Amino acid sequence: MRKAFFGGIILMTSLFAISCQLKTEEKKEEKIEKEVKVTLSEGDEIINQAIKAHGGELYTSAHYSFIFRKNEYSFKNSGNSYTYTVKRKTENKVIEDVLNNGTISRTINGESTALNERDKLRYSEALNSVIYFATLPYKLNDAAVNKEYKGEVTIKNETYKVVQVTFNQEGGGKDFEDQFYYWINSKTNTVDYLAYNYKVNNGGVRFRSSYNKRNVGGVIFQDYINYKAEVGTPLSDLPKLYEENKLKELSKIVTENVVNLKAN
Repeated sequence: MRKAFFGGIILMTSLFAISCQLKTEEKKEEKIEKEVKVTLSEGDEIINQAIKAHGGELYTSAHYSFIFRKNEYSFKNSGNSYTYTVKRKTENKVIEDVLNNGTISRTINGESTALNERDKLRYSEALNSVIYFATLPYKLNDAAVNKEYKGEVTIKNETYKVVQVTFNQEGGGKDFEDQFYYWINSKTNTVDYLAYNYKVNNGGVRFRSSYNKRNVGGVIFQDYINYKAEVGTPLSDLPKLYEENKLKELSKIVTENVVNLKAN
């Protein structure tokens, strides 16, 4: 009887110790979660708000098609996986590139065609770039992206939060040295303006003003007027030059016939 009694005490003591240990571990996890939330920079918070305003969680399973410069594009997201396509038509050929989680393949008139390593890189970057800009600011939370809050400015009587974006060399792509500025509307949290400088081909500076904002199935798509500034112009100076009409218009970035394929 005494053995059973003491055995019961030992069992209860063990269960109590395990319970205390589990509670301690839970408190540690809660503390870590709180610390992670606290360590988010102001730039991260602003970009998170912008992503939410443009589509938020809908991006993770978005499936859309659109026309850009007469070519037919589509993108399909599934969590961290994605498939991007572009279809180009000539007089007697239909060329389709498919970028599936970083691996590109090509067909011509439905027949598989081999690409050399240089072309794989070139066409992958071209396709990825179009989808990247069409779905901004969705990809600004990628691991290689660094965000820094640069303060507030006023553009055409609207207040904007300014976020600088740079990239790590690892995972930042071929153009990891490029620098971007995003002007996020303080009222709507939308990306109304963006600018970037690039190093290739002797470098350049571009400023984009958004227009034709429309909500398609919960995700915002918008077009841009693309302006040029002198090489070396600080990105922070571009809004003032824009308001003074001192930027040269180069082109329009237009996504046409946007279709939510999930709704079909």
